[in-house]
Amino acid sequence: MPRIVHPIAGLIALATIATFWISTAISELFLSGAAVVAVKTAIPWGFVLLVPAMAATAGSGLFLAQGRRGGLIGAKRRRMPFIAANGLLILIPAALFLAARARAGVFDTPFYAVQGIELIAGAVNIVLLGLGMRDGLRLTRKRRLS
Repeated sequence: MPRIVHPIAGLIALATIATFWISTAISELFLSGAAVVAVKTAIPWGFVLLVPAMAATAGSGLFLAQGRRGGLIGAKRRRMPFIAANGLLILIPAALFLAARARAGVFDTPFYAVQGIELIAGAVNIVLLGLGMRDGLRLTRKRRLS
């Protein structure tokens, strides 16, 4: 079961974060203020999907690793604390701050400063999760060839 849960949960997590990032960039660059408010207030609701997907990815990954720490598994394990810390310490608080400001119609310097930080941190997590997916696909390919 973890062999099924891990890639699906990882894909859901990556797709969710990428959707947040792309929606934010498009709304900020090309759409109205009302669209920005809609995107910023919708993102925290996406945590209902994202947080369980991340937890399922981490839990099933630890199970599948079976204590191994080297090679591609080691690389995946070393990235996970950064992904989790980035999400818990930067992305979630930023999303909640931005949603509250957007809902209140306050688009000031702190809003855009936090928005910039959120976009950078989100891009970092997308890259790190993408690297984890790449390594997972390599591990799967190695297992099939063996």
